[in-house]
Amino acid sequence: MAPIRIAVIGVGKIARDEHLPSIARDDRFALAAVVSGSGAEVPGVPTFRDAAELYAAGPAIDAVAICTPPSARTGLVRQAIDAGVDVLMEKPPTPTVGELRDLADHARAKGRVLFTTWHSQYNAAVDALKARLAGQTLSRLAITWKEDVRRWHPGQAWIWEAAGFGVFDPGINALSILTRVLPEPAFVHSARLLTPANRAMPIAAEIAFASRALAEGGEMTAAFDWRQTGEQTWEIAADLADGTALRLTGGGTTLTVDGSVVEDAPRHEYDRIYARFAELVASRASHVDPAPFELVADAFLVGRREDVEPFED
Repeated sequence: MAPIRIAVIGVGKIARDEHLPSIARDDRFALAAVVSGSGAEVPGVPTFRDAAELYAAGPAIDAVAICTPPSARTGLVRQAIDAGVDVLMEKPPTPTVGELRDLADHARAKGRVLFTTWHSQYNAAVDALKARLAGQTLSRLAITWKEDVRRWHPGQAWIWEAAGFGVFDPGINALSILTRVLPEPAFVHSARLLTPANRAMPIAAEIAFASRALAEGGEMTAAFDWRQTGEQTWEIAADLADGTALRLTGGGTTLTVDGSVVEDAPRHEYDRIYARFAELVASRASHVDPAPFELVADAFLVGRREDVEPFED
């Protein structure tokens, strides 16, 4: 079977760190081109300044991976669908939930494959946690997702603007795990959005959830913070009603049960994402998961904004 000829649109940090290496490792794909407004190049393939130029004059392609900031994605996805190619989208998929639903409808009408990727879901330890939580009741679940924005988003001003998501850019990774593993849905009950006085988007957030998965009197919370230096913290602690303590650490790579490691696999999220995309293309099926996105939108809807000290990169 011929490989899927894929172009990468947006050649920033996430494309270079994750997408391009995963494409190179998977013989079901062949990198055909890249699109970069800054003219960034990848050896061996042509660079186009915009997607319209790629579709008009570029090599034949079957699919695109869209790795731009989310504010630009809606138009790029629709353009790709109209050009007759399948689409893989980096997270978060679009600026608004409504746009994502519209794109899903458009892809369906045009017979194209649309895949929303939530990379933190693609860890073996996440699958193991989901299995452990099936049919269970929780007394407590606490997400702690704290990292250094200067390390992961250096100089990326767009992330502080409207539609940039702020601390919810990494926070949505934790929420994607939550929506993947819970036996019942979670709903945002309240939120505090701690926002630098000179920025539009929050640098930290605290969320309380309601869920039928909780025992009476139980609690489910999330704490996101971009001001942590030193060791980074990406953890979900879940205590079952029967007293069992589950801990998912390392951003979803390690699961312990009552202090004993039961799953600790290397991080191969993007390799698994591209394997899944190949399956979807072969079966002509889309996979559009709005659940993590909906929790972020609801946090902004019910959240109380609180100003904090200005942030300078």
